Amino acid sequence: MKAFPVLILLAALAAPQPARPADPPKGATPRMETAKQRDARMAWWREAKFGLFIHWGIYSVPAGRWQGKEVGGIGEWIMNNAKIPVADYAAFAKSFNPAKFDADAWAKMAKEAGMKYVVITAKHHDGFAMFGSKVTPYNVVDATPFRRDVIRELGDAVRRAGLRFGVYYSQAQDWHHPGGAAYSGHWDQAQDGSMDDYLRDIAVPQVRELLTGYGPLSILWWDTPADMTKERAERFVPLLELAPGIVTNDRLGGGFAGDTGTPEQEIPATGMPGRDWETCMTMNDTWGFKSDDHNWKPTAALIRNLIDIVSKGGNYLLNVGPTSEGIIPEESVTRLREVGAWMRANGEAVYGTGPSPFRRLPWGRSTTKPGFLYFHVFDWPKGLLEIPGLKNKVTKAWLLANPGTLLKVAKTGTGWTVEVPANAPDPISSVVVVAIKGAPDIEPQRLKQNDDGTIRLGAADATIKGSQARYESSAGKDCIGFWTDPKDRVEWEVEVAKPGRFTAAITYACEKDTAGAECTVEIGGTRTKLVVKDTGATGSWTSFVTEPLGEFTLKAGRRKVVVAPVKMPGYAVMNLRSIVITPLR
Repeated sequence: MKAFPVLILLAALAAPQPARPADPPKGATPRMETAKQRDARMAWWREAKFGLFIHWGIYSVPAGRWQGKEVGGIGEWIMNNAKIPVADYAAFAKSFNPAKFDADAWAKMAKEAGMKYVVITAKHHDGFAMFGSKVTPYNVVDATPFRRDVIRELGDAVRRAGLRFGVYYSQAQDWHHPGGAAYSGHWDQAQDGSMDDYLRDIAVPQVRELLTGYGPLSILWWDTPADMTKERAERFVPLLELAPGIVTNDRLGGGFAGDTGTPEQEIPATGMPGRDWETCMTMNDTWGFKSDDHNWKPTAALIRNLIDIVSKGGNYLLNVGPTSEGIIPEESVTRLREVGAWMRANGEAVYGTGPSPFRRLPWGRSTTKPGFLYFHVFDWPKGLLEIPGLKNKVTKAWLLANPGTLLKVAKTGTGWTVEVPANAPDPISSVVVVAIKGAPDIEPQRLKQNDDGTIRLGAADATIKGSQARYESSAGKDCIGFWTDPKDRVEWEVEVAKPGRFTAAITYACEKDTAGAECTVEIGGTRTKLVVKDTGATGSWTSFVTEPLGEFTLKAGRRKVVVAPVKMPGYAVMNLRSIVITPLR
């Protein structure tokens, strides 16, 4: 994997940074197909929700250590991070003999964890093939004492277990073969060469081998599209016709969207609307095995991550990094066993579900199926589970763990309540099922004044009207960012119980190179003008400042606050964190 920072986000909302390129056209793929054909091809993947990622290669031999010292960074990047010469690194293949590798046991483990597909690294950035490639002898069959084809054995075992099988392939970044791209440059003359020759002689033929000799493959997971121009990427695209049903991701490069977005080590807080997407994540801090990494996430976090992702319309690809002996660390096995126990009881609320229709729920998450709402309750209430804003008629409710006993429901002025037992059926997440009439119809949640009359309009509470602006909750953010379309606007609706005169202030951040956007800020029907300035000494997307907006009158009742761009000379409007409205004393 690329060395992305580790972020586990259980926030109700989030989004990419303004500097990130815009998402590709919705539904775009390199192949010509109708929307109906694409839906049919993606149907199994959308149903599955949960998969196993496996990062395995000869980097498991050094296991994060070189010349007696621990190397910083993730395990599979040790060759790059320690700048190990090509010949020295290749020598690790002579020590790779995973005699304890049991493909059927791995497939069984994935199935019992509730996973529906498996993706393994066929070739990572170190250039070593975990299959019997005829293209180069630098592979597990020809270069190791093991002499067995890992990809063939695992693929056959996964399919025997009734799961889908896919491979990861690093098409551009290759630190072994001359000409392979490297984000951090080359450090050995043996790496020098033509990238176009490398693609022609190594990468394209190996992808052809995988698609023709190791099928049926359900997923081809590209990675790190370094230096991949459109022309270079187009060398791979025709190969996909060799596996017409295959699902690909968005990391080929050259502008090709693929089928799925791939947030890494993070959960986009608003998901990726209009796009199939999949969060890939480690159980500790590394993808490939690293002997010194013991920072294991608790099972509860893994289960809640899965729920959070599915509630936002995504899939969860959870990683394991086997040792050079062919053993998946016991810490991983134990956690997958515990996740599987939860899935056996609650899988109905995960597989084949749609995203939550609620903006946010104070006690957990929600998933949907036609006629049903599944409420994943993290914080078990005392007596009554409140379902805010649900306008549909509720016909019945029950605990998924105890479907034979119906729960009492009652309509309230702002939604429904469900009478629940005193104790949660599951300490991690208990599922309450509610049957409803019709498609979910949710009343927009309005903000209210604090007891002292102040009104805080946070980014997470805003309604975003448009195609690009999104809430983001990555480190240092908690703001509306990626505001690259001046037609997008941001709104809040607030219930004013204590009317009067108020002052208002806005908190935002903006890079120097894109400052100068002009916006109108409307509060209770009165408009003022805001010119966005660069923030901090040099301007930054995380250097937030607060500016006054003036005085306003707010009458009692429902009132709107709207921020709408008028002019955008740069490539984004701003990162908007909040507006605070304070009563005049």
